[in-house]
Formats: sequence, C-alpha cells, structure tokens
Amino acid sequence: MALTWTEKYELITRNLTEWLGDDKLKTILKERDLSLYWGTATTGKPHIGYFVPMSKIADFLRAGAEVTILFADLHAYLDNMKAPWELLELRTQYYETVIKAMLRSIDVPLDKLKFVKGTDYQLSKEYTLDVYRLSSIVTEHDAKKAGAEVVKQVSNPLLSGLLYPGLQTLDEHHLKVDAQFGGVDQRKIFTFAEKYLPMLGYEKRVHLMNPMIPGLMGAKMSSSEEDSKIDLLDNAAAVKKKLKKAFCEPGNITDNGVLAFSKHVIFPLFKNGEVFNVSRTAEFGGDVSFSKYKDLEAAFAKEEIHPGDLKNAVEVYINKLLDPIRKEFEKNSKLKSLTSKAYPPQKQKTAEVEITPARLDIRVGKIVEVKKHPDADSLYVEKIDLGEPNGPRTIVSGLVNYVPLNEMENRMVVILANLKPANLRGILSHGMVLCASVDEPAKQVEPLRPPADSAPGDKIVIEGYENGTADNVLNPKKKVWEKLQVDLVVNGNGAASWNGNLLLTLNGGKITSDTLKNVPIK
Repeated sequence: MALTWTEKYELITRNLTEWLGDDKLKTILKERDLSLYWGTATTGKPHIGYFVPMSKIADFLRAGAEVTILFADLHAYLDNMKAPWELLELRTQYYETVIKAMLRSIDVPLDKLKFVKGTDYQLSKEYTLDVYRLSSIVTEHDAKKAGAEVVKQVSNPLLSGLLYPGLQTLDEHHLKVDAQFGGVDQRKIFTFAEKYLPMLGYEKRVHLMNPMIPGLMGAKMSSSEEDSKIDLLDNAAAVKKKLKKAFCEPGNITDNGVLAFSKHVIFPLFKNGEVFNVSRTAEFGGDVSFSKYKDLEAAFAKEEIHPGDLKNAVEVYINKLLDPIRKEFEKNSKLKSLTSKAYPPQKQKTAEVEITPARLDIRVGKIVEVKKHPDADSLYVEKIDLGEPNGPRTIVSGLVNYVPLNEMENRMVVILANLKPANLRGILSHGMVLCASVDEPAKQVEPLRPPADSAPGDKIVIEGYENGTADNVLNPKKKVWEKLQVDLVVNGNGAASWNGNLLLTLNGGKITSDTLKNVPIK
C-alpha cells in the first residue's frame, strides 16, 4: 500500500537527532519522493556501527526516496591521507560489496539505490571550477570551523583538510540531490553548506542528522579502536568476546553502546509483530519481551534487566545481522582476496616502553654564561656545563622575571637533558632548567639546587628507579615528560621527589629548593 507524505516524513525523520530545512522537506514530500545522498570516506573497514546509517537508509528507501551512496575516495585521501592512493580503489570495491551485503541482510529494497565514486565526477571541469569559485569566498576561519568535528585538527593544518568541507558542500549540488544525510558530527559542514551554496547561486539543501552512538567501550564507535567495534566478518566467538568486554553499567542508559545499538539498529529493523527477546532463568524472572525500545530502556534504567542478559540478547540479533554477510564472504574466494588486498595485515607495533622516571636524563649543570634573549624580554640564554666533551649546552629559560641575572651567573642547577631541542624565539634550546614553581598568591619560581659537593655532569636518579635506562631523546608525541612531570614536587621538607621518591645524586645527596615547599616542579 502506498504511503502518504506524512507517513514518509515520519519514516525519514524517526530516530534522527536533528534535521535542517523542515519546511522544504515537507514541501518536497507533498509533491514527490525525496532524493538524498550519504557519503562515506573509504578508509577503515566498515563495522557493525555502519548498521546505524544503514537502518536509516532502509527507512529512506522504504519511504520511496532515491538514495545515492557516495564512496568518497578523494575525501579519504585528503583527510590526512589515511588511505594511500593504491588502496583506494580496492577499498571502494570492498565498501560497495559489504554495504550491499548489509542491506541485503536487513531485506532492504535496492531498486532506488545507487553507488557513486567521488573521483567519477570530482575531477570534472565543472566541479573543479566550482572548487575554485568556492575557495574565492570561503575564509580560513569558516573552513577550519566547518571541519572541526571530522577533520583532524592540528596547529599548522594541511590545505587538504581546509578543502574537505567545501568539497562535501559541492557534492550536494553535483549529485543533484534534495538532501544530505550524515552523523550529527557533520553539523558544522551542513551549516557551512547552507551558507555557501546560495552564494554560488545554488540551492540550499535539507540536512538529516543521525546520532553518534557510543562504541562498546563507551566512547564513539571507531574503526581504529579494535575493542570498540565488532567487524562485519567477526565470527560468533569474537562477537561474544567483544560484547562481554563492552561497557554496560547497570542502570546507565546514557553511555551505553549496547543499548544504543538496540535503539538505533535492532528495533528500527523489526517488522510488524517482532519483539526484542531477553532470555533469563526462572530464578531471575524468566524470559521477557519488549515491543518498544522505550520499555526496554526503562526496564534497564530500573535495573530490572541485568547487563549480562542485555548483552546476551543483543548478541543473538547481531549474529542474525552478520550471518548472511559472513556466509557471502566465506563461500566466495574473490571476496576473501579483496578483503586481504584492501586491508593488508599491518606490521606489529613495537611494544610500548613503560613510562617510569628512569626514562628521564636528569643531571647537574653549571651556568658558565648567561644573558638576556635578544628577542624576548622574559628569557635568559644560558651556556650550561654538563661535563660533556662537546662543551656547554645552550639552554633557554623563562626566568628573567624571577631570578636576577647576577644570581644566575655560575649557579649550579638541575637540568632535564633529554628533551627534544626546541626553537625558542630563534635560539635552539637543548634542555630545561628544573625549577620549583608556585602560582598563588604570587608567582614564584626557584631553580632547584643540587648538593654543594656536586660537579657538572653528575647523574641524578630517583629512588627505586636507579637501574633504568634514560631515553636518548624523549619523544614529544608520547608525552613522556608531561606524564611524569605531574608527580614531580618539592615536598614539605624542601626536597625534590617523584611520587614520594627522592631525587638523589649517586652519592645520595638530595635536590632541594631554597624556600619553596609543597609545590610542583616544572
């Protein structure tokens, strides 16, 4: 039986977090069926989280909409080059195969569904000219703001990341659709499109936004976090194992990936008369069924449904969804080959070295020369003898406002010697002078003092960590210093310590602060 426009509207908008252009959506549906597109960058392997957009695409198709799925291969490369060019074609093939298998597994009619590859039209003369036209009116601020939720943000971004929102905006026009569907994390790109498409003389589109559901570990479901998602080709044992580890706190209905999957995938796919079954022993109340998600949620919130029973129920439905996909790939050697080629096994990562204070190279130094930085009023430039054959190191310190120049001359100090060299206002600094520091009631900074009998180059160790090996250079990406520094303090006796363990020279001498106590070391 044909649906009325209001029934189509309800199907299209149910379970969405938000949609923009409601009046336009209703106007279109009163006259004809909607046309829309959903885009996905062909990077990481699709996982069960993809059933969330697929269940909405099922709604769109059942509402008579014409749906285009865009495999954004060009976008995939531009998004910080997650996928190398040589793998893009293979991954696009994999995405199309697996998405078709997903839709077949949920009995979705595919006659009004089509697939498009970004590079099929994004390299055309017309699209390229629009990219130039758009770049002439978009500000850097707007481009960065639009991509804030979907493009990796760095202090010195690549131009590719700034182009990304504009390309997604132009897709709406060049795919000749009425609407774009995506996650609510795309909202800033959608509002960007609503602002800039009319400035090019193009029509503003409707924007339909799905919720971002939590992964199994409580955070966003991600292809890069192995335990946060179930792969579409995982076997039943792997599904059970991952669900068992899933975060599903009793009564917690907010940060609960298992409940969220039930709400946005399992219940919307039920046909008339189907219910959500939870199997339990008689001891715990026996089997119970739910025809509406809100009733399941309410029962879980009241802790009438145990997390283990919920997980067992969801496991049954996940395996029902995955069985047709697994079978399709198991019986087809070409699909197995495609999977391995599109996602070749990655080399095992080297085991992470434990972060302990033994990784810090801390030494006694003597300031043999000090002067103010020529281009920074708050900085000293020091030559510090660390007993090294190449002579004193140059180290830049922000101590001008706290320690007079004459007190810095010939002073014995404590140096963190294995920081990566840093360019500070044009001068390369090869270490850090460690200081006791307090911000309240007034800012005070005092360089730490080594024992009086110390000599330049003397090693400083931390009690209990004397036998470890210091890194040659601390990797700034691993944040080793930042993680250790939070437990470095001057204790109530004025002695430097890490997590209660004293900093000592090899002769057992303590490292101290002149006047400050119970303050951090920075």
